[in-house]
Amino acid sequence: MILAIDAGNTRIKWGVHDGRAWTRSGAIATDAAATLRDALGASLPVQRAIASNVAGAQARSAIEGACAAAGATLQVIESRREQLGVKNGYRDPAQLGSDRWAALIAAHHGDVAGNKLVVNAGTALTIDALTADGRFLGGLIVPGPALMRRSLDRGTAGLRLTEGASSDFPRSTPDAITTGSILAATGAVERLADIMAAHGAAPGRIILSGGAAAEIAGSLPIAITHRENLVLDGLLLIARDS
Repeated sequence: MILAIDAGNTRIKWGVHDGRAWTRSGAIATDAAATLRDALGASLPVQRAIASNVAGAQARSAIEGACAAAGATLQVIESRREQLGVKNGYRDPAQLGSDRWAALIAAHHGDVAGNKLVVNAGTALTIDALTADGRFLGGLIVPGPALMRRSLDRGTAGLRLTEGASSDFPRSTPDAITTGSILAATGAVERLADIMAAHGAAPGRIILSGGAAAEIAGSLPIAITHRENLVLDGLLLIARDS
């Protein structure tokens, strides 16, 4: 039984794997990290836990406290130069977010062969280029669609945050903002796909995860495989290799 925890900008998500499948899962808002110990209650006991944390010191402290109270040995991962067949293309490997590293490992060991883009659509949208032989070439980070919309609400005098619909030709301000945020996000994905192709590594598929995955899926330029637990799947592979 392994407890995997993914602490991100907006949510702390976790799952318990029994060796065959994810049997229990849950999530809380990252700003409620202090409640993690109580929130994990139904997922315990476990003897071992592994975590990715990009949410800062408070979230890490909450994770460490919850695992210590449960008597679980905790491993907090960091990105490496190479692991489980994935080679990190960052000049400083440790600078790559540990959630992106876990996602790349999961994507490399998934069912989809060939070159691919690994896209996590959350508060931030990360778009990572991964070759068939496990080379992480590099990637992009842009605001996710919801963050783009919030920036217009906060940074302009007349564009208030109002729910709109995606449309080919938006005919209202809310629709223009919603459509614009989606196309800006998916345009970044399309551009990196084109760059990969120009370098002889055209991606055959997008591996898509994150809370905003459904919002952008229909506008992506190539076929997708949705992996809801991509970071947790990567953490599980790392735990088994440790």
